[in-house]
Amino acid sequence: MLSSFIPIPTEITTATLIAAKENETRIFIVLTVGSIIGGFVAYYIGYTGVHVSHRLRKITRFDDKRSQTGYALLARYGWLLIFISPWIPIGGDIIPIIAGIKKYNLNKFIIAMALGKAIKALAIVYFLSLIVVTFFQH
Repeated sequence: MLSSFIPIPTEITTATLIAAKENETRIFIVLTVGSIIGGFVAYYIGYTGVHVSHRLRKITRFDDKRSQTGYALLARYGWLLIFISPWIPIGGDIIPIIAGIKKYNLNKFIIAMALGKAIKALAIVYFLSLIVVTFFQH
């Protein structure tokens, strides 16, 4: 959940938990739920007011040109952009905030964001399990 706001590499945490032989299903569930909650919080931050997003822009150095590009992409690609946003490094965490600012349809946002986050979590757990088992568990 925190990785939506603070650049915490969830892959390292997940790999560590897998190497410690934690239950992979539990890791997947917690990673998915935390990521979805983080996406909702980001949407809410954008939705609740422009003044909050202006403060966030100053912190993240997200300028008006990049903001306008984000608005244009969201208007053109909407749910697809939200769906793939978990895979976009750094800028992907800004997309739910932009969706909130633009008051993007909440139902479409929920479906696209939840599916995107769940598929990414599944891929992370699956592939990291393969890597950890292959390289560290001989």
